[in-house]
Amino acid sequence: MPDGLLTSLCVILCESLFLSDVMKALRYLCCFLSCSACFAGQPHPNFLVIMGEAQGWASMSVPLDDRHIEGSKSDYIRTPNLDAIAETGIRFSDFYAASPRCTPTRAALFTGRSPAALHMTFVGEGGKEGIVHPGDKIIPPTATTELPARIETIATLLKKQGYTTAHFGKWHVGRTSPTEHGFDYTDGANSNGGPENVESPNPKQAYAIAKQGMEFIETQARAKKPFYLQLSQYPGRGEETALPETVEAVKQRLGTRMDFLRIGTAAGDEEIDKTIGLVIAKLKEVGALANTYVIYTADHGAQGRNTNGMLTNGKGTVWEGGLRVPLLVAGPGIRPKQFSHVRASTVDVMPTILDLAGIQDVPQGVEGVSLVDVLKKDPNTPPKRTHEELVIHFPHYDKDPIGPASAILYQNYKLIRVFETEQRHLYDLGEDLGEENDLAQAKPDMVQVLDCRMMVYLNSVNASMPKSNPEYVEGGEKSGDRKGGAGRGGTGKGGGGKKGMMKKETAVKPSVK
Repeated sequence: MPDGLLTSLCVILCESLFLSDVMKALRYLCCFLSCSACFAGQPHPNFLVIMGEAQGWASMSVPLDDRHIEGSKSDYIRTPNLDAIAETGIRFSDFYAASPRCTPTRAALFTGRSPAALHMTFVGEGGKEGIVHPGDKIIPPTATTELPARIETIATLLKKQGYTTAHFGKWHVGRTSPTEHGFDYTDGANSNGGPENVESPNPKQAYAIAKQGMEFIETQARAKKPFYLQLSQYPGRGEETALPETVEAVKQRLGTRMDFLRIGTAAGDEEIDKTIGLVIAKLKEVGALANTYVIYTADHGAQGRNTNGMLTNGKGTVWEGGLRVPLLVAGPGIRPKQFSHVRASTVDVMPTILDLAGIQDVPQGVEGVSLVDVLKKDPNTPPKRTHEELVIHFPHYDKDPIGPASAILYQNYKLIRVFETEQRHLYDLGEDLGEENDLAQAKPDMVQVLDCRMMVYLNSVNASMPKSNPEYVEGGEKSGDRKGGAGRGGTGKGGGGKKGMMKKETAVKPSVK
């Protein structure tokens, strides 16, 4: 029973009694009891959240954008179960991962906060943290890789409302168990290697997390308790991540028109899709599907310069191919076959789930907003936000020749700020989704407006910023893997043999320029 309705009925009842109209009071009381029973009979919805790994804008066999049919789907990967989620619900064409890397985006989904605010802007580097190479013009800030214990998560908040929570699969937001962050059931604080810490966890782990998820669903259905289940996938990045029969079926379908890398990617992704189908079937089997919201998204774009349809670049870069990912939502009250062109990002997932669960009190510091009106009313009316712009802060050397960079999206424009060179790249995404026509020189006023907005935002969340490297050597060895970038600002070539030094400077609060 909503508080407002309860209060109104009580007031009416009291007024009737005050007027000594006993019969009227009894009628209102019967109405009150009837409404209470009605609301009590409506169970809280369940949530199945599936986090894909490196699944970009063109990683499904149905389009993500009805304005760009061929450019937003794969012509060689088949994903019938994900396609079914898209067809029975809504797909967001302009949905952005909170980061082009996995750890920051996963943290944003759990907390509703940006990586910049969490200071979780990069991934663990396996002992390489703190090394600065002589060819690095700047020193990146030190990133936190452990999800802060003090911050409420989607799991802790839902548990307060009687939900049972579970996370199976790739955790990758630190070594602390998910149970410390509100999850009742988990298979551990797994990173890329899975529970066994192997090079390729799939296909074994794809089926393992599906099995654990199905068992969890059965248990909760018997207990008649609402649940939140998150299945976080490991990558399907080669033939070794799929069963032999799946690989053979893909080879038979694609023939000789695809190289072995794409055949492996297709087989790996299709194996994962099969396991998603098993979980959906279990929801239907136990009678829970009709009251379950199924949400699918990904941590960042696919890796490589030609893997994200018409978009530029991929994982590890702030170009569109590194950031635009699927968001599919199907469930009660959501009309099928919808496309939304509303810009949204990973930080919006948590507040949306809370709203769907009937939880109105969102913790202070949450940056995302609820998308429920987009899901159920108008798919193309944006929600109101404190910050109209979306900022992706990625001040780290990774897979882009331009080096550390951050991006801001505002209205139709996107600005990329390159920290090594202080260059700015400006694109009108409404006319140039492939980011081919740099408008920075033609529109200097817009560059200044967006750059100011970006820095004001980064200041507001006390974001960590890079600093100049006082020991920079031109042509020296560089950090990062810059071979796969299609960025416009550099060559990605390494240099001389001088070894890297340990980081000496700490990150500081940005200054507005």
